[in-house]
Amino acid sequence: MDVSLKQPASNETSAQSNNSTFSYFEFCQPPSLALLLLLIAYTVVLILGLFGNLSLIIIIFKKQREAQNVTNILIANLSLSDILVCVMCIPFTVVYTLMDHWIFGDTMCKLTSYIQSVSISVSIFSLVLIAIERYQLIVNPRGWKPSISHAYWGVTFIWLISLLLSIPLLLSYHLTDEPFRNLFLPTDIYAHRVACIENWPSKMNQLLFSTSLLMLQYFIPLTLILICYLKIVTCLRKRNRKVERKRGNESRICENKRISTVLISIVVTFGACWLPLNIFNVIFDWYHEVLMSCHHDLVFVVCHLVAMISTCINPLFYGFLNKNFQKDLVMLIHRCCCFAPQERYENIAISTMHTDESKGSLKLARIPTRI
Repeated sequence: MDVSLKQPASNETSAQSNNSTFSYFEFCQPPSLALLLLLIAYTVVLILGLFGNLSLIIIIFKKQREAQNVTNILIANLSLSDILVCVMCIPFTVVYTLMDHWIFGDTMCKLTSYIQSVSISVSIFSLVLIAIERYQLIVNPRGWKPSISHAYWGVTFIWLISLLLSIPLLLSYHLTDEPFRNLFLPTDIYAHRVACIENWPSKMNQLLFSTSLLMLQYFIPLTLILICYLKIVTCLRKRNRKVERKRGNESRICENKRISTVLISIVVTFGACWLPLNIFNVIFDWYHEVLMSCHHDLVFVVCHLVAMISTCINPLFYGFLNKNFQKDLVMLIHRCCCFAPQERYENIAISTMHTDESKGSLKLARIPTRI
């Protein structure tokens, strides 16, 4: 999952006729209603993502002062990275894609894609750590159990790996007016404008990096999470059969089934949210000519929006479906409203989930006739 603002296609076709360029501007703009709906959807995702993840962090921080918990440390780290995804991935990508040029300066050109990649890597690796920790607690309860220090070391490790993994993006991005040099229109609206694009030593280097990032940020994490949760579901089903034979209470069986359903939903959601954007990225990297259609921008932002929905779903799985979390959230709202809480609730480990990102301005990156 390459989170970068992708480099525009080469200028080899920029010498096409001015008439074809003007025709694109005249007839190929996304429908205004579609843009309005997408902006509303992005705004909703941004607000929900920030609210949900901030709520998780505040409540977990409160509980950690009472009794530290490994799962909560990992979930807090996931929420922190998801907040970073919301702040860095949504606003910059939407503005760049819709405005068709870069307005945030050279420093932000380099930092934006780098921070996007780091935040998404941390989010995904956090999901893997949570899955492994859940596996140890449920499938192998008598075996090795991660301690609080292990959790902090794990968080430090995934941040370090994510920072190092994304360095090529920091080095490859720069500002250039190249996409606009041979752009001739009846007006000069694109004069003195620049694009934030990648500059790799060779196409092969770019393909190797983007493909490696795809494996490390999607396929390998998805496989690890799937294996852990399938083993957990299998283990819970075996326990349910034993309980049924012993005529155990129904509540335990129902709880195990609920956990299994949540874990399966986590895996399905993780794969589904990030699959469209990854397919889009792979096609762009290896055969971008297929994307040179009139509404390719619309296709991109829809794929990107679906991926960003994961930042709203993570708090849902890890917190809002938990009754104790719901009570803690009500208490938090009461405190914010200056009401004194009447109850204290037990400390619990908020349960499990997720997901890269973004291809930047497709209007610049996908349509050679405009550059």
